[in-house]
Amino acid sequence: MSVKRILTGIRPTGALHLGHYIGALKTWVELQKNYECFFLIADVQALTTHVDQPELIEESVREVLLDFIGVGLDPTRENVHFVLQSGVPELTELTTYFSMLTPFSEVERNPTVKAERSQLRSNPTAGFMIYPVSQAADILLFTPYPPKEGDQLLVPVGEDQVPHLEQTNRIAKVFNRRYGKVFLECTAKVGQVGRLVGTDGGTKMSKSLGNVISLKDNSKIVENAVKKMFTDPTKIHRRDSGHPEDCPVYLYHQSFGDPKMLGERAERCKSGDLGCVECKKDLIRTLNSFLEPIRERREKAKKAPLREYLNQGTEKAREIGKITMEAVRKAMHLNYPSIN
Repeated sequence: MSVKRILTGIRPTGALHLGHYIGALKTWVELQKNYECFFLIADVQALTTHVDQPELIEESVREVLLDFIGVGLDPTRENVHFVLQSGVPELTELTTYFSMLTPFSEVERNPTVKAERSQLRSNPTAGFMIYPVSQAADILLFTPYPPKEGDQLLVPVGEDQVPHLEQTNRIAKVFNRRYGKVFLECTAKVGQVGRLVGTDGGTKMSKSLGNVISLKDNSKIVENAVKKMFTDPTKIHRRDSGHPEDCPVYLYHQSFGDPKMLGERAERCKSGDLGCVECKKDLIRTLNSFLEPIRERREKAKKAPLREYLNQGTEKAREIGKITMEAVRKAMHLNYPSIN
């Protein structure tokens, strides 16, 4: 019987927000219905940018667990596993071996590393520079071993992120070519993964920019955030003709509103029949209606055995990791078979 695994994760650097939902969580909830899923809380990777904020990472791990359950990820299912990255020492070991196979110049050219490095306020640490190698280990540790026809190691991404998996597969190819076939190359599970603009109209929703609506935010916080949102700068008065495609508020309606009403909303905006104040009031109702069941599940989850869910998922990851690492050590002769 073939194995079909999903590996994906998120850095715990704060509570999750609507951007996380649109960009990842919405897809994950659907994937848990048909795949063996490992949802990694990448606390080690969080240290690459927040090493001086251990309390933030600790609190964020709890927040992420609550948000996972809030959106509908179900750790009581046999196929759903919440994994704490630092709880899987096999990941650290595999990262070390992969770092010996990966030219540093290749890591430096990684577009994500280059982009994030430009935003750092201090010199990057060695751990920051090799985090793409760590990501490759995160993925490939879960390779079905020995790989069989029909096995799949899937990583859910948007179309624009497919190139980011190429380095992982290059590492897998180098290892397999040098030491023998151990790793199954990962495959992008491409879905309708989008990006939600910030409430300030910025290209990305980011807590550091203060332009987010968190999944745990109460109705009043949501209301205040929407009221402050930017709208079409050319629509100054209610009767002015608007350009909904340039309005962040309309983009949120596209993501969370009734699809059947979008056409009418756009036409009313263009004709001047729909004012920005009314449109924002509609969005406040829409977002609070969307978030309410998440808030309810999240509140119930505070009484759930979160530590148990995390321990169980992490232990399952270790079971798989131990099998993979035994194969890795054997292939690399690190089990020293000639020494009695």
